[in-house]
Amino acid sequence: MKLGIIGLPQSGKSTLFAALSGTRGQGGLQKPSRSEQHLATIKVADERVDFLSAMYKPKKTTYARLEYLLPGQPTSALPGKAENQAFTQARVCDALLHVVRNFEGPGGVPPSPETDFRKSEEEMILSDLVVAEKRIERIDLDAKRGKKPDEEELSLIRASREMLERGLPLRLRPEIAEAQALRGFTFLSAKPQLVIINNGDEDESMPEWKQKPEHVETLVVRARLEQDIASMPSEEAREFMEAYHIDSFVLDRAIQSSYRLLNLISFFTVLNDEVRAWTIKQGLPALEAAGTVHTDMKKGFIRTEVLSFDDLNTLGSFHEAKQKGVVRLEGKEYVVKDGDIINFRFNI
Repeated sequence: MKLGIIGLPQSGKSTLFAALSGTRGQGGLQKPSRSEQHLATIKVADERVDFLSAMYKPKKTTYARLEYLLPGQPTSALPGKAENQAFTQARVCDALLHVVRNFEGPGGVPPSPETDFRKSEEEMILSDLVVAEKRIERIDLDAKRGKKPDEEELSLIRASREMLERGLPLRLRPEIAEAQALRGFTFLSAKPQLVIINNGDEDESMPEWKQKPEHVETLVVRARLEQDIASMPSEEAREFMEAYHIDSFVLDRAIQSSYRLLNLISFFTVLNDEVRAWTIKQGLPALEAAGTVHTDMKKGFIRTEVLSFDDLNTLGSFHEAKQKGVVRLEGKEYVVKDGDIINFRFNI
């Protein structure tokens, strides 16, 4: 899963990216340049993976991963053009981290987080409206040439245009935002959105909103402070976190919020001397989960052997779990649950 970091200039996007990418010593401790696109691949820390690795002692342990994309903005570009280029880069992402400034800006400019949020949202809606109108123009032109349009796509794209003309983000209507027929348009306002309220070092509070944005997650961070903490040795970092009343690293909070935002869960496999975590959408059946591991598993699917992590943790071993009858055989329609340990049986 890839999440794009967006926001107005001076909101702290680069600082947040540095804090996220530097937390586990994976680089990015220095504030990245504005002109270049940056991508950080982040390991999703999971105590369940640690437990399984300690139990099975595999040659390889693979954690789930998320990608955070910081779009580049040419320093010579006009503000509107730079933002449009950033939006273009962010369109490939599965969700957006929308950074909003809630600290005093350069020259003593007071924060206006709600106004800034609305401004960015309006720009995204306008950008999407251009895409929708161009597609409708193309469909109308093809119709004049005798090409019959796809009625589902046409209906959805017209409904999208109507919403966007009213200044409404597409995420407010899941039947439009999640429609397969519109996936290729990568509408920004349809993407799940985590609003990052970027506070000053001493400010722990969520700002008051006259009208809270709908269908978004919100998270308060202190990006500049948390960038510094991310660069510290573990013991020193913990001391600063305690002093500033920070319960967990910004990266871990962002990951938790991202998983909720995207409705993600993790299941685990112990296969070929590897313990591995897999990330899927909640509600996915076993057949589709098998395809996540390998296409052959989906093609030749027979059934799954399933054990919940909680049962394994309680009973202490796979053998004991089997003796107690909590290892189950499930079919292709079984809905995978968070924490399932799965062995896919298949035949090609």
